[in-house]
Amino acid sequence: MEDLSEITDTRCDLVELLKSKQPVKVCAPMVRYSKLAFRTLVRKYGCDLAYTPMIVSSSFIKSKSCRDVEFITNAKDRPLVVQFAASNAKDFADATELVYPYCDGVCLNCGCPQRWAMAEGYGAKLLENPERLADFVKCARNRISDPVFAISAKIRLHKDIKKTVALCKSLEQSGLSYISIHGRTTAERYQPVHYDEIKLIKDLISIPVVANGDITSMEDVSQIHQITGADGVMAARGILSNPAMYSGFQQTPFDCIKDWVDISLNLGTSFTCFHNHLIYMLEKVTSKPEKRIFNSLQSTPAVLEYLDKFSRIYV
Repeated sequence: MEDLSEITDTRCDLVELLKSKQPVKVCAPMVRYSKLAFRTLVRKYGCDLAYTPMIVSSSFIKSKSCRDVEFITNAKDRPLVVQFAASNAKDFADATELVYPYCDGVCLNCGCPQRWAMAEGYGAKLLENPERLADFVKCARNRISDPVFAISAKIRLHKDIKKTVALCKSLEQSGLSYISIHGRTTAERYQPVHYDEIKLIKDLISIPVVANGDITSMEDVSQIHQITGADGVMAARGILSNPAMYSGFQQTPFDCIKDWVDISLNLGTSFTCFHNHLIYMLEKVTSKPEKRIFNSLQSTPAVLEYLDKFSRIYV
């Protein structure tokens, strides 16, 4: 765990934050993408709360090199939630204890539908055993006595909404601070989001709810808040392609691209990460021939030269 020397013990109360009159705007946990540099960028453009990428708790506990690579933050990277994948309650609690001094909360990933995660007992696999899942929360809550520190979960929906409601109530009773709900089942990918089911859950539990799924603009934020009553909204693909989304921009403005370049170079971001983010940001503002050229670039100087030469297309 690097860059932690200047971090203070000032902690944001995420439950209180989620009681704001306006929906809290959240950057979702995204493997390979929601790292420090990107979190720094989206915070500059209206994001209220950011998550780390999903971290496998067992590796995080055992390996210092894993901790140094997977959890990089700094004093300005707040409020921050660290998301863990865990297959047992002890690993989740142990990992939570390690990051407790440096963040405002943790999130248990109960929604990842990828086969490798399910095979390891992570992600959406946990939804099959609500009682065991509640033990994860109780174990972490017993380990961390600080009532302000948030312990949350991110879930997907069951096919049977009654099972989802029962799960959420069980997690609430176990001491969960708030819950984030991706409004699709494990089997669904690009099907319409079930906002009506998120609303039903919101109406039946008392802890804050964050709605996730197909949020790509501030118009979506407003509409989904009205439909679901959710206390927060969480964007993934939408904010990846437009990090300035929460500031009201319909597509990534060139100033945001310049900010990404400055932040990335300052923080020493790898070229692959630096380039891949730009590929997403430029997706809606470049032609197919331009995409082919840009996507094939192999170095930071080549990328900077391209952006300088073709900056007129963003005006």
